[in-house]
Amino acid sequence: MTHMQNILRLIPSVDDFLLALLQNSEFENIPLMLLKKGVRVVLDNQRRRVLEGHKVEPSDLELSVLLEKIQLKIRELDQPAFRRVINGTGVIIHTNLGRSVLPGDVLSQLSETSGNYSNLEFDLATGKRGSRYSLVEELLCELTGAEAALVVNNNAAAVLIALDTLAREKEVIVSRGQLVEIGGSFRIPDVMARSGAELIEIGATNRTHLKDYRNAITPNTGLLLKVHTSNYCIIGFTSEVSNKELAGLGKKHRIPVMEDLGSGCLIDLSPYGLKKEPTVQEAVASGMDVITFSGDKLLGGPQAGIILGSRDIIEHIKKNPLNRALRIDKFTLSALESTLRLYQEPQTVFERIPTLNMISTPIEVIQHKAEQLAEVLEKGISTCCTVQIAEVMSRVGGGAMPEQNLPSKAVVLRPLSMKINHLEEKLRKLDIPVIGRVENDRLLLDMRTVRSDELHLITKGLRQALA
Repeated sequence: MTHMQNILRLIPSVDDFLLALLQNSEFENIPLMLLKKGVRVVLDNQRRRVLEGHKVEPSDLELSVLLEKIQLKIRELDQPAFRRVINGTGVIIHTNLGRSVLPGDVLSQLSETSGNYSNLEFDLATGKRGSRYSLVEELLCELTGAEAALVVNNNAAAVLIALDTLAREKEVIVSRGQLVEIGGSFRIPDVMARSGAELIEIGATNRTHLKDYRNAITPNTGLLLKVHTSNYCIIGFTSEVSNKELAGLGKKHRIPVMEDLGSGCLIDLSPYGLKKEPTVQEAVASGMDVITFSGDKLLGGPQAGIILGSRDIIEHIKKNPLNRALRIDKFTLSALESTLRLYQEPQTVFERIPTLNMISTPIEVIQHKAEQLAEVLEKGISTCCTVQIAEVMSRVGGGAMPEQNLPSKAVVLRPLSMKINHLEEKLRKLDIPVIGRVENDRLLLDMRTVRSDELHLITKGLRQALA
């Protein structure tokens, strides 16, 4: 028998490890399937190391040594793949971190309606089958001034179904400077092609005039489309056609006019240091026939694509067979309704919707949070990490308001005996991961996107990571 075979024979059996695990109360309620998986992953790794010729001592294969590795692996496997993180990046609507955080009021209502039976498609007034869309349509119309509304599962879907309904096998005229690429490489021209519409580009990248739209209209024109460039900006010698002008041209030629607002916002955020962005209400008042926008960006709610417009057009879109495939579920519906209801009280909406709250938080409040965290950390980790407070810039994120910064404060960490990337990785692998950003060999935790009740979790995580 070869030396390699002798080493492999030293590896204890799966049953030996299962018996040891089941004697530990920490693992007694973990499914047996998961326990076996943890054991096999670690043992397979050890066998592979032996077969690949790595130096493996007999002591490395003792039950107590491997058991410790197996326990670590099982704890890792027992963690949900989709779980909470702490956002210290300073990006408020962070696409990779779940975009907008739902308000507490919304979570309570979501638990109530989703943990029980509900009137999702049941009309409580008549006792007959109802429409799920009616549960939020009236509220959307009340808040925006639109005649009718429809909600689908995201804004890309909203654009797709609107184009498919209004302009399949017809021409859609759009300014060349508005052919945006949405996150994840989804491009307006690609969405348009999938809808069966034909793209007609007009104008130049930086300047488009009303005459460009007028000259491009043909008997086969199905739609005039305006796309809000919410994820980039063109500066300098620029010009674009106003909503009012475009809506007037559409009415004159009896062609519907649509605007994709992208992020969408029901409140003017310019008093908080941001550039004035068109609100949904302003788009409706300008005379646009169809308006689409997201529910999980500046609105601060769940992922959804909201379609507003004239009653005839919205009813037409509702009848599109695609609507069945793109419709929202009860979780989205409940969360969206609860979010929209918060807008009925404008005086408290900035306090109750986390996205708006983070955008509007005064710099003094952020400074106070930074000082609180820094004071605790200096007492606990100062021997192995320097702690400072620095002025930084936060971002709205989510493809909204490009190049617009919000002044903020960050707690800056520089470990004394560990590479900064190693610290970032260890924080990322905590039970509740802490996500910051690395700049100039420093780890920054931007306090604009960190809640006060998360400070103790950051402190605990840093002590664990630096131990």
